[in-house]
Amino acid sequence: MEVKRIQSLALKQLKEIPAQFIRSPNERPENSKAIEGVTVPLISLSQPHNVLVKELTEAACEWGFFQITDHNISETLIKSLKEVGEEFFGLPEEEKEAYANDPSNGKFDGYGTKMIKNLEEKVEWVDYFFHLMSPPSKVNYVMWPKQPSSYREVTENYRKEMLRVTEKVLEVLSEGLGLEKKGLKSELGDEMMELEMKINMYPACPQPHLALGVEPHTDMSALTLLLTNEVSGLQVWKDDNWVAVHYLQDALFLLIGDQLEVLSNGKYKSVEHRSLVNKERTRMSWAVFVVPPHETLIGPIPSLINHQNPPKFSSKTFAQYRYRKFNKLPQ
Repeated sequence: MEVKRIQSLALKQLKEIPAQFIRSPNERPENSKAIEGVTVPLISLSQPHNVLVKELTEAACEWGFFQITDHNISETLIKSLKEVGEEFFGLPEEEKEAYANDPSNGKFDGYGTKMIKNLEEKVEWVDYFFHLMSPPSKVNYVMWPKQPSSYREVTENYRKEMLRVTEKVLEVLSEGLGLEKKGLKSELGDEMMELEMKINMYPACPQPHLALGVEPHTDMSALTLLLTNEVSGLQVWKDDNWVAVHYLQDALFLLIGDQLEVLSNGKYKSVEHRSLVNKERTRMSWAVFVVPPHETLIGPIPSLINHQNPPKFSSKTFAQYRYRKFNKLPQ
């Protein structure tokens, strides 16, 4: 089956998008606009520890989402990460296709566009590049872009920073649950905890009011750490409304994923979110998903459950969870 890339479609300068991209009326951005005047939590990692624990815990419980500043990731590295991602998507189509993935056959790493499983499904207005980035022993470097030539160096430097920030955030969130500071990281596989990189590319769309870059969903990760270019489009669901997340230079967006919701027995909320597209400009994002190894059994942490707070989730391996979510089966 030939895969039609969204980037190639956008280059045709269509006046209207094909029918498979047009969302049902209740899904369209024009009919489900974000409310005004609500701002998402913005948290500095440099503030006193007790304040940081309070603010991160509250945001994880009430929003499942927050932005962090003072994370000490250099502006130069962030700029380089964005540049190598943009350069990859700027390559000729045949060069990108050399990295094409095939999720239907279990080949997730590489260059992709979400394919539909049946004619009722709608297509998202996004192309992406996905690969494992940690631990190095599991990384398939063959699927990392050879061009631009600095891609591997930049991405491995960014991996180190992601591990550092992830460890800090998990320690604080562990404390917020009354656990030892290594509690959540230990549940997620400790040093074998995995980081996955997904670069999303949302080309300019002639009818952005009818389409979605990514449809509403929660992440199957434990945590997602997200950078974007200056084109806004991320929205999170809060109190029965969509809330727009505006671009803030060098801020890092953090989303609580399904695995932390399960581990915390529902105290931390896996945030529903979606991505909109822009009529004039290309939007890009760099998502790092923090996930346990596939064989790791994930369930509510025993010390967090009792007669007053019984388990809200059953335990299953991450591989089982991922299979069921990918195939849209009941969890």
